[in-house]
Amino acid sequence: MTVFADHFSALAPKYDVLLSDVWGVTHNGEAAFPEACEALSQFRAGGGTVILITNAPRPGAFVERQLRRLGVPAEAYDGIVSSGDVTRGVVMERAGQRLFHLGPERDKPIFEGLDLRFAPVAEADYVVCSGLFNDEVETPEDYRPLMGEIRARELFMVCGNPDVVVERGERLIYCAGALADLYGALGGEVLYAGKPYRPIYAMALAKAEALRKRAVPLNRVLAIGDSVRTDVKGAAAFGVDCLFVTAGIHAEELGSRDDPDREALKRIFHDAGVAPHAVMRRLAW
Repeated sequence: MTVFADHFSALAPKYDVLLSDVWGVTHNGEAAFPEACEALSQFRAGGGTVILITNAPRPGAFVERQLRRLGVPAEAYDGIVSSGDVTRGVVMERAGQRLFHLGPERDKPIFEGLDLRFAPVAEADYVVCSGLFNDEVETPEDYRPLMGEIRARELFMVCGNPDVVVERGERLIYCAGALADLYGALGGEVLYAGKPYRPIYAMALAKAEALRKRAVPLNRVLAIGDSVRTDVKGAAAFGVDCLFVTAGIHAEELGSRDDPDREALKRIFHDAGVAPHAVMRRLAW
């Protein structure tokens, strides 16, 4: 049964580790959410461990620099695991192969320090998709011809960010997941490097256990996020509880950021076939 909570402090004692989403929970792409950062800091002050788990297609160290710029304090978390970290592992396993990078220049840090060769689609051995070239103006439909070209060559695709959309301020911006879904619909083979898939959760929990110097039972782990597709489904598949934040990418569907329609919320969970352990409007202590 899903619990509707106003304060995270009521839920916190049940858990030792938080695997918290970043974009939509701690910030909106333009500025940090102070209450959420304070809640994570309070959890840590009480002995808990916080690992930020993000579908950002960049290494965790790069994400950390971005968080500082947005005003997310270092006291709010113990470590970061990104889909970029998982993607780098896949690229390292394919050393010597030529890759076509589908994504903006800002995502190039995902490849820093790796021995690889870039190539156009016609010469590539596989594709790493980290996003749209220009997510301010483009949509997935703009990429249908390119996806057809990639599919014709039967190239394997690594999706460095399984999110379909993400908030940037008050707008929804398409992400790599939307392109990967399009490629999959065309029959292409896709490996999704981040949430809701198991590898990123396993990497995050391993980091938490290394920091705590002991194993952590799954019933003492809570995932936090604002996406049913990635956060709620990912937590359920991994076997941990989830706290769903309504004032994120589903806010418009729910009618209001400050007063979400509970019937609409139930429909979203029903349609997804999965429900979180708890729901909050915004993460707050």
